[in-house]
Amino acid sequence: MSSASRTRNSRSSSTWRNWAGNVAARPVREARPASVQELADTVRTAAEEGLRVKTVGTGHSFTSIAATDGVLIRPDLLTGIRRIDRRELTVTVESGTPLKRLNTALAREGLSLTNMGDIMEQTVAGATSTGTHGTGRDSASIAAQIRELELVTADGRVLTCSEKENPEVFAAARIGLGALGVVSAITFVVEPIFLLTAREEPMTFDRVTSEFDAMHAENEHFEFYWFPHTGNCSTKRNNRSAGPAAPPGRVSGWIEDEFLSNGLFQVVNSIGRAVPSAVPAIAKVSSRALSARTYTDIPYKVFTSPRRVRFLEMEYALPREAAIAALRELKAMVDRSPLRVSFPVEVRTAPADDITLSTASGRESAYIAVHMYKGTPYRSYFTAAERIMTAHGGRPHWGKLHTRDAAYFAEAYPRFGEFTALRDRLDPERVFGNDYLRRVLGE
Repeated sequence: MSSASRTRNSRSSSTWRNWAGNVAARPVREARPASVQELADTVRTAAEEGLRVKTVGTGHSFTSIAATDGVLIRPDLLTGIRRIDRRELTVTVESGTPLKRLNTALAREGLSLTNMGDIMEQTVAGATSTGTHGTGRDSASIAAQIRELELVTADGRVLTCSEKENPEVFAAARIGLGALGVVSAITFVVEPIFLLTAREEPMTFDRVTSEFDAMHAENEHFEFYWFPHTGNCSTKRNNRSAGPAAPPGRVSGWIEDEFLSNGLFQVVNSIGRAVPSAVPAIAKVSSRALSARTYTDIPYKVFTSPRRVRFLEMEYALPREAAIAALRELKAMVDRSPLRVSFPVEVRTAPADDITLSTASGRESAYIAVHMYKGTPYRSYFTAAERIMTAHGGRPHWGKLHTRDAAYFAEAYPRFGEFTALRDRLDPERVFGNDYLRRVLGE
């Protein structure tokens, strides 16, 4: 029996939807390969049949980047750690492994990623391919921590890519948008596990914006949230600590992270959706609900938190020096508009990196993310926010809502042509294409 026939294939009669519920697709069939060979056979067979191929992880992208009308690959059997190299301090992991499983497995081995985003539900390939990031003065996105990756191309070849082997593919495929092939394994640089002390503190909008540069410079990881319709923010500073560990108390941690940030937040957003005029008053209460606290724990328990309230999101990376001006414009726009925004605006940073289509490629960046509760009208808010972000040379997150196209990206990314030329070479027939990639990368 061939590998292709052993691959778990099924005719698809169901509709796939992303986490937020705003994207749907009906593929011809689904496949669940359990090895890189089965994955390569799946891609090769689909290409021979003239079908397009996309891989979906946990569906945490808000764009249709993973949607397909052809073969939908589910990577839930491509999971687990292949190997840990303690001398080189690397870990090689199958592409379908959720970040949550990777983080807990690394912690058991006394290891950790250097930086990560604020949720860990995504698969490692889904997170890196769309440019998922946290916040950091010196440490960059998850993709910037890749030492090597394994890529299945449109003709079924398996490429190993690193700075030494297929370096031009490596430069682009770390954030490859699913356009260059299917990532089958990733090797991350890791380090011995360490402790972070988190300091969360309410702060006024005027203070945090006037002191932003200083707080960015003084902290390894700084971020803040501004609550629209108020002059209030919540700040978070994460810095390495000698210890000892002092995690949040079980009761106080539950109150902050589950009751206030998820349970009560769900309720107030539901009220705001039903009665939009109540949103400003609710925002004033919500912005004062979270109190100051300090705790110390291992990295993934500090960087990440549960996000159970569903929403839609747009995020733009701006040159860091432009971020506060853009945020002030955003606040002025909301203040003078009839918009009712119940979700806070998130601001994070990243150092420059060398990945071809990274939102931080070649420049220090600050990220401004706007959200709207699922089921509430979002287009007017996002359109107005996008107008401000693009005026400052913004680059949208590849997995979050935006309206930009290939012509815009050709101007926003100096190496855009390098990426599209590589795509022409690796996937001339657009086996991995879809409507979203046609818009953002061109024909």
